[in-house]
Amino acid sequence: MEMLIKRPNNEDEFYTDEKCYILEVLNEKDDRSQSIARATVKPGVSTTLHKLLNTSEIYFILSGKALVTIDFTEKQEVLPGDVVRIPPGKAQSISNHGHEDLVFLCFCIPAFDPINYVEMS
Repeated sequence: MEMLIKRPNNEDEFYTDEKCYILEVLNEKDDRSQSIARATVKPGVSTTLHKLLNTSEIYFILSGKALVTIDFTEKQEVLPGDVVRIPPGKAQSISNHGHEDLVFLCFCIPAFDPINYVEMS
């Protein structure tokens, strides 16, 4: 693994079946220990219920407000500056109930790998 400074390109953002936009900020082939993505959920949209096997995830809310559900618990509101920790294998969904885009960073440990993604809805 080499030292890296990376400047993500907003034009690389893509829409997913999970019903959100993703910009891979850091997900390198030479370092599978971690990854970072920026997620954007439009107002009124809930992400697809899913879980990540063998991968913990942390959300850091940058803007907007949402209701988050982890492992079928009661929905809890999250606001800018909040952090949500999601253990491996736990069902998760986030719903933008505000009037602006919900934007948050997703930190995955180890790095996100589609093979570990399981849709649950």
